[in-house]
Order: sequence, then C-alpha cells, then structure tokens
Amino acid sequence: MPASSDTALHELLQHPAIWRGRSTARCATLSTGFPRLDEALPGGGWPRTGCIELLTPRWGVGELRLLMPTLAQLSQLVPTRWLAWIAPPFEPYAPALLEQGVAIERQLVVRASKPLWAMEQALGSGACAAALAWLPSERSRGLARRLRRLQLAAERGQGLGFLFCEHASARESSPAALRLWVEPIEQGVRLRLLKSRGGLRSPFELRWTDATQ
Repeated sequence: MPASSDTALHELLQHPAIWRGRSTARCATLSTGFPRLDEALPGGGWPRTGCIELLTPRWGVGELRLLMPTLAQLSQLVPTRWLAWIAPPFEPYAPALLEQGVAIERQLVVRASKPLWAMEQALGSGACAAALAWLPSERSRGLARRLRRLQLAAERGQGLGFLFCEHASARESSPAALRLWVEPIEQGVRLRLLKSRGGLRSPFELRWTDATQ
C-alpha cells in the first residue's frame, strides 16, 4: 500500500465519529478534575462536545459533586457562555457553587415540562458551554431517538450535555458516546463505564478528596 494511502487511513481513523472498539480516536477532552476518572475515560477526560449519560439510583447521590470541577472550568472560559440547568430536582445553591469555583452569574436555570426539548435548544444555540438535565425513568421511553438529536445539537453548538437518568434507564439502548453508572459510597461514588469508546471497563471508586480543583 502506498505511503499516502497509509497516511489517509490513519487520519480517517482519528476521526471521533469512528468507533474502534477499545482503541480511541483523538478528540478534544476536558479534565474531570479527578485524576482517577481522567485515567479511566477514553482520551483522558470528558469529551469536549457531545452528550453524556449519568445513571443514578436517585437524585442527589453525588452526581453534581462529580461535575463541580468541570462546571467551574466551563464557567470561567472566555468568551463566556451559559451553563444551563434544565428542570433540576433541587434548587441550585449559589453559596455551594461559589465555594466550588463556579461563576454563578453564568448559570441559567430553566423550568421546563419538556426537559429534552429544552436541552436540545440550549445545546444547539451555541450560547451554552454545557447543559444539564434530569429525566425520571418513567419519561425515558424512546430515549434513544431523542438522544441522537441531543448529540447532534451538542456538536452543532460545540457544547457538552450531561443527562441524568435513573438506573432503570440502563435497560434501554443509548446512542450516547459515554454512559456512566453512578452509585454512592461514603465520601464519594463508585463508577462504571456502561458504554464508552475505549476506557476502563471494571468498576472503580472516587473520593471527593481526590479532586485536584
């Protein structure tokens, strides 16, 4: 095979849309703020754009604490963009966000009866660096089709979407490139990558004190 063909094939395989099993194509990533999690994720962090699913047994078990270093980073980026909270089950607590380094003036809370529609608009607008939405399991039917729309919106707007679902949603297939199972432990969480393009397959634990930011 000519050298030029080898080069062309190599460049093609680096495209983030190409699934290569346990190997990973190069894509821009953002540190999670937890070295152990960075090591476990393909590329060494969250994908810079796209939609990520976090499956929890219930709300408030640490899913937000897990994202605080990331939200702090995104809220400080220049040019500034919003961080949209779509139908959060609890009111975001400004003093706690400030303590974690999150710029509260860049937070946008959206109360919506159709959270996935609102999340799609937020991600696709280009005005939001990230959008977070919560979806109870009884509303997760047909999620795969809607997640494809979210993924396209995130790519179009160059944003990052975090969708929180309950554990029961794991029974449904998902087009999300990254899907994490989250369980609470004392002073931390236990994580497992249910779906990823590479990365660690076995469960692992994070302690909140492990955060570098």
